[in-house]
Amino acid sequence: MNRGRVAAALLLILIGCWYLAVEVSPEVRAFAYGATTWPFQIIGIGALFAIIGVVFWQTGLLIPACIISGIGGMLYWQNLTGNWASWAYMWALIPCFVGIGIILDGALQRRRKEVIGGGWTLFNGLVMFAIFGSFLGGSEIVGKYWPLLLIALGVIFLVRAFMPKRS
Repeated sequence: MNRGRVAAALLLILIGCWYLAVEVSPEVRAFAYGATTWPFQIIGIGALFAIIGVVFWQTGLLIPACIISGIGGMLYWQNLTGNWASWAYMWALIPCFVGIGIILDGALQRRRKEVIGGGWTLFNGLVMFAIFGSFLGGSEIVGKYWPLLLIALGVIFLVRAFMPKRS
């Protein structure tokens, strides 16, 4: 049995069942397309990827699961706050979602390098989010000191360049 194909087939079937229920049930349709609940569809599809990935031990599905659910979470927040202009800098969180997925995949597969790589991806995404958010209307926490993040990142890269490679 090819677990990857079974997982993909189940994903398609379950997503199809959801959207069939949306089409035939007025109550489900009202929830799915509600003024504040529509992002839950996106979050739910991401959660479905995660569940199928863990059940069939296709942990690589955790990466798209985190991306999809993360974007759904961002859309939910934007929908609640009405701050749609925040997309100008919130897109920088997408690499963070990738990093979280890589960390989860690496942790479940017990791959240290993958966990570390996912951590770097997460860190870089947070730096981008802080930088873009600081001058595109996001958090005032970073404010005029966002260049310090670039300096810190450069120092980390410099220190790592002089460290001996592990075999």
